[in-house]
Amino acid sequence: MMSEMFEYAPAPESRSAVRIEDSYGLFVDGEFVSAKRTFPTIDPATEEVLAEVAEAGAEEVDLAVAAARTAFERVWGPMSGRERAKYLYRIARIIQERSRELAVLESIDNGKPIRETRDFDLPQAAAHFFYHAGWADKLEYAGYGTTPIGVAGQIIPWNFPLLMLAWKIAPALACGNTVVLKPAETTPLTALAFADICRQAELPPGVVNIVTGGPQTGRLLVEHPGVDKIAFTGSTEVGRAIARAVVGTGKRLGLELGGKGANIVFDDAPLDQAVEGIVDSIFFNQGQVCCAGSRLLVQESVAEELLARLKERTATLRLGDPLDKNTDVGAINSAAQLARISELTASGEAEGAERWSPECALPERGFWFAPTILTGVALSHRVAREEIFGPVLSVLTFRTPAEAVEKANNTPYGLSAGVWTEKGSRILSMAQKLRAGVVWANTFNRFDPASPFGGYKESGFGREGGRQGLEAYLAQ
Repeated sequence: MMSEMFEYAPAPESRSAVRIEDSYGLFVDGEFVSAKRTFPTIDPATEEVLAEVAEAGAEEVDLAVAAARTAFERVWGPMSGRERAKYLYRIARIIQERSRELAVLESIDNGKPIRETRDFDLPQAAAHFFYHAGWADKLEYAGYGTTPIGVAGQIIPWNFPLLMLAWKIAPALACGNTVVLKPAETTPLTALAFADICRQAELPPGVVNIVTGGPQTGRLLVEHPGVDKIAFTGSTEVGRAIARAVVGTGKRLGLELGGKGANIVFDDAPLDQAVEGIVDSIFFNQGQVCCAGSRLLVQESVAEELLARLKERTATLRLGDPLDKNTDVGAINSAAQLARISELTASGEAEGAERWSPECALPERGFWFAPTILTGVALSHRVAREEIFGPVLSVLTFRTPAEAVEKANNTPYGLSAGVWTEKGSRILSMAQKLRAGVVWANTFNRFDPASPFGGYKESGFGREGGRQGLEAYLAQ
């Protein structure tokens, strides 16, 4: 517990909502199949091995792509949009019906708090399937044609495993494509549960195939000649490698990569509201969000007051068991990610930033990092330039709107930003000048399936969600 202000009573969600198998196979052509090798998936809160998961090699990837091709040519591609919509609606309803099971499974495998998986991830995942089901028979009105591309190879990250799956699979299926999806190595369990949902929805075999594994499995999928499109969400470094791999192949490519979002707070902003937005922007999902507001730019005249309120609010957050409904900050996803967060935070201190964290007892087992605020950060510091992907906030100050824009844009990334002010004209002006794919006004981390999401510069290209997100899956 991070605050002694109130008496604490744990409210754990029961693990009995899910049944985790000892081992899992690959989902190919509507069936679970074995592979020659396996790897463990681990509960990051306890370091407990949850299950052994099949690792797809070249032979298994070949089978998955062949199944997707056959399903595309014989079943899913020729099917009317009206019929495809029925399957997407069915999947959306099953996700809702199984939401408690999926939320618990996501928290166990990922480490994020149950209240986030329950109240954000699952409703959003279902909403994306409902939304794209509505588009399936109306593609001529989207303006990108009605011809599907073919077989989509999709690679998703570990920070929002089920939600990123929905972001990728729902538009692909709505447009008539079939899918071979590779979930992150550290969080495969909800993707495999989704495979069971596909069977429950009686989705034709081969329309969705799920191949689990590490970087080598992803590389095999990217380089496979039978794949017509690659959609990737993850690190900028891996995104660059994928871009190089598909050059000259004729494959379509969409990349949603890293970010270094700026929260810009002006002196006329509602400070209490801004504090809540800042906390949500950087400590939601332990800061493991590509559009996290990891840089706070605050106007000098209110910097001291805002920081005092921010520290007071941060000290009330509860860190601990992800399945406890009171938990605000869960576990870091892996030992490797914890090491990166620790190394970058230490580099900020070494370069002169002042580190603050609330008093917090970290559990002895698992991967944990206390919410951290770094003040005295300069633009030259690594923590101001590199994506930390953890619960670490870098604080800078500014005097004028022009200086705020210059500092906010002084990054290789361009995914998100937040503007906090009472002046509507200033919000519009800032939104036009900020090189970010999403700019929130007096809020942060607000998403809707009907709203496109994506970035500029090293944050990738292409959009997901909304009418614009359909373009990535239509041949035009």
